[in-house]
Amino acid sequence: MAKKKPAKGAATASLLVELLTEELPPKSLRRLSEAFGRYLYDYLSDAGFLTSAEYQIYATPRRLAAAFPAVRHVQEDRDSFKKGPSVKVGLDKDGNPTDALIGFARAIGTKIEELEKRTDGKTEFFVRVVHVKGESIDVKLLEIISLALEHLPVSKVMRWGAGNAQFVRPIHGVVMLHGKRVIPGTVLGAPAGNTTSGHRFMGIASIHLANADEYEARLLKDGRVIADFATRKSEIDKQLQVEAERQKAHLGEYQDLLDEVTALVEFPAVYVGEFDASFLEVPHECLILTMRKNQKYFPLFESNGNLLPKFLIVSNMRVADARPIVSGNERVVRPRLEDARFFFDRDRKTRLEARVPQLAKVVFHNKLGSQLERVQRIKLLAGEIARSLGADVMQTERAAELSKADLSTAMVGEFPELQGVMGRYYALHDGEPREVADAIEQHYRPRFAGDKIPEGPIASAVALGDKLDSLAGLFSIKELPTGDKDPFGLRRAALGVVRIVAENQLPLSLKDLVDSAFGPFRGKPQTDLKMFFTERMRSYFLERGYSANEVEAVLSLNPVAIALIPKQLEAVRAFSALPEAASLAAANKRIANILRQAESKGESFVDADVSALREPAEISLFEALQTASRSAKPLFDSGDFAGYLRAFASLKSPVDSFFDAVMVMTEDKKLRENRLALLTDMRKAMNRFSDISKLAV
Repeated sequence: MAKKKPAKGAATASLLVELLTEELPPKSLRRLSEAFGRYLYDYLSDAGFLTSAEYQIYATPRRLAAAFPAVRHVQEDRDSFKKGPSVKVGLDKDGNPTDALIGFARAIGTKIEELEKRTDGKTEFFVRVVHVKGESIDVKLLEIISLALEHLPVSKVMRWGAGNAQFVRPIHGVVMLHGKRVIPGTVLGAPAGNTTSGHRFMGIASIHLANADEYEARLLKDGRVIADFATRKSEIDKQLQVEAERQKAHLGEYQDLLDEVTALVEFPAVYVGEFDASFLEVPHECLILTMRKNQKYFPLFESNGNLLPKFLIVSNMRVADARPIVSGNERVVRPRLEDARFFFDRDRKTRLEARVPQLAKVVFHNKLGSQLERVQRIKLLAGEIARSLGADVMQTERAAELSKADLSTAMVGEFPELQGVMGRYYALHDGEPREVADAIEQHYRPRFAGDKIPEGPIASAVALGDKLDSLAGLFSIKELPTGDKDPFGLRRAALGVVRIVAENQLPLSLKDLVDSAFGPFRGKPQTDLKMFFTERMRSYFLERGYSANEVEAVLSLNPVAIALIPKQLEAVRAFSALPEAASLAAANKRIANILRQAESKGESFVDADVSALREPAEISLFEALQTASRSAKPLFDSGDFAGYLRAFASLKSPVDSFFDAVMVMTEDKKLRENRLALLTDMRKAMNRFSDISKLAV
């Protein structure tokens, strides 16, 4: 442990650390740069060099850098202390050192009289205090950089040259400037200096920095490099918007690609490319994916969402005549689009139903069989769900049978992201009903957080069948998510089931769904999956703005009708706002504790008999409960959960009077049993869909 002492006017200057590399992985550049800056900041701060919490990170395809505006030349002096035994343990009753204290002093090489007493607010203990003189940034910086590099989120590293240095990409240069001074040292085999690199084609190759503060401005002016990731991203976004408006077009969903393209260029310029309009006969999803995924282009759309035969190119070259750049990109994209058209034309020559038997050769899981066996299970399960929903069973089973057939198509082989999407196009081409085709595409929904859910009972039934089969099958063989690892996407599947049933208001029982899903896996325990669903429901409803107490009040009773939970949560929230709610919630908690203790003592519970009750307060509560229950029952039966709970608000005064005047656990056995029965009746009556005691603070 170390205690920092205030600085005594230590000199400060800006610090710049830059690693010049070969092209860094674009999808992880932003994350790498943020981690690099954060770890440098943390270690510099821990070492006592920083006088400001501000710092700036920079990231381009060929560099990671961080700048700190106020860094001490010499770190703060500090007291380092070694904690020993507590005073109570270190001294005997006469105040003499115990063996524990003597052993501690011997272990750290000091005398007992040199130890001091300190307290942590609770316990007084012995410590050995050593004053540590601050070291210069020149001495400590290499160690700090090494620690930062060790903690970067790098999954794979490379070696280069004859040395042993390893990093995500080879290092070609290092800048370590403190003010105007170069801090000497070598990082990953590269000696530190004050020379950075400009744009590979448009800027000065080597830029000698006079001081750390001029880094960003010199790179922009002389190097033609926008070093700040966010600034560069904003510049690209602005140019994209301007060019899209000039083309009277829209960009659609493009933010994910924007981050990746920002990591590919240092001085961006946006140009317009075109392709032959005949390619628009190919499903637009194929063309869009080809342009975005393979070429990093931004497709352009009409106001109605239709794809235009144009795209935007983000180039790393800002030139007066962009025609060579544009024509080059147009030549590159054409073969890609030709491939997509070829795949589409060839795939349509074979009907989807003819592809189904081929799924026997595709392994779903070595313990759960092939995709064909899985499709057969999904077909049965989806048909059963469709019957419960009153949907067309034949169309549902047909959609389920064809749901995975597009896995054997060339287009899906090239673009796995188009599973389901291409199945829909091919089903329509084969003359399948639109409801069947739509269900084939939508049964994968929701694919990600915030994605749309399936529309209509047929698509919902197939989607539920698909997800429930995966969950039941993989749970039956103990392939469960662990920590942050979920290779089969089971959390997403369970959440998808919850969303489909809740948001589409499907009258389905979670218990029945799980029981049906486990049909082919008989003899396997279902408890784990039911608990798994409860956790997903808890997360889902918390994210929708309900409080933890409100969610727990409903989920603690293990509801099976997921579609009713939102309405029940709203009822609990409305009840919580009543002036009587806090008192009744506390009373319910008290009742639950009394009944739990009584049950543990072997008490028997009978039906409450008003003639056996004696005290006016308990008779009054009995009568008030009867009245409230008569009012509440029709409200509950009609689904008016808020009205049902509100009907019991009148019990506040009788309940308060009961607990003020009545001893429940009386010596009289018959009276005690009746009082316990009265409390049992009240708890059952008030908590038919939620446990109100969970609202007690």
